[in-house]
This record gives sequence, structure tokens and C-alpha cells, in this order.
Amino acid sequence: MREWIPVPGSAKARLVESALHHFERFGFETASVGELAAKAGVTTGSLYHHFGSKLGLYLTVRDDVERRIGDRMEGAAESAGGTGRPAVRAALTVAFDAAVRFDVCRLVGEPPVAERPDRVELTVRGLLPDRAGPTALVLAAAWRTALLSVADGATSTSAREALEFVLAD
Repeated sequence: MREWIPVPGSAKARLVESALHHFERFGFETASVGELAAKAGVTTGSLYHHFGSKLGLYLTVRDDVERRIGDRMEGAAESAGGTGRPAVRAALTVAFDAAVRFDVCRLVGEPPVAERPDRVELTVRGLLPDRAGPTALVLAAAWRTALLSVADGATSTSAREALEFVLAD
């Protein structure tokens, strides 16, 4: 759950909404503070006031999206037995479908920034009986690659099939 809920139509809400779309389309690195503020119809000072920096805005947006996807991953894993290969498969495919449905493939497909933990990798690691770090790392990377392929123009069906191939027994 969010720590805050911006007032609809407020400068903060407009910044979050426009940043979500801008980061999805162009990624974190190529977005500029001026572009983000202009797209929201606010000044750069407003962006700095509410979020401190472009990174602060990005982390706010990404944290919210990752939390929503993480909740779905946990539910899917639980319905598939809670741990092991079936739980990992369910969690990652549901997370993929959610990212596609929310139109945030590039946003969550990019690796975490600013020394942030990789929530997908940590979730997958928690589902593995032996907490296998390398396995969780590889599977999270495959998930991100499938999402980035959609962001770059591949069909979600073909990217999902590729992810399912990696996750198959």
C-alpha cells in the first residue's frame, strides 16, 4: 500500500502519472527533469519540491509498480504451492502478465537503480527451497529480458512463450 495517495489533479499526482508514462516510453536514463515537468504541466521546481530529484520521482513510481506486481507474484506463488518450481513459474508468469497489462514493461524491465534491491530476484529466491541465489538471478534476468523485448516491439505472446520456455521443467 502507498504511504501517500496524491490528490487527483494535484501537481504531485500529475508528476507521478506523467512520469510513469515517460519512464515507460523512454527509460530512466534518457528522461530529463525538464521533460518530466513539462509533460506534467508543472515547473521543475515543483518536481524537486515533491520528489527531490528525477531519481526520487523514478523511485516513487517504480516502487509503487513493483509493489503491485510483487503482491500478484506472492498470490500466484501461494496458489501454486508456495515454494518450488511451480510457485516460481506461476509468480513470474503472473508478474509478466501484470507488467504487460499495466503497460510498464520497460519500467520494471530495466534493472533496479541506486543500489536498490531487485525485488523480483528476492521474491524468486524466497520461493526456492534452497534459496539458490544464482538461479533466482538468472530467472529474474530472463523475466526482465522478456519484458524489455515487449517494450522494444516484440509481441507479448512471443515474449511470454520465451519466458515459459526458460521456466519449463
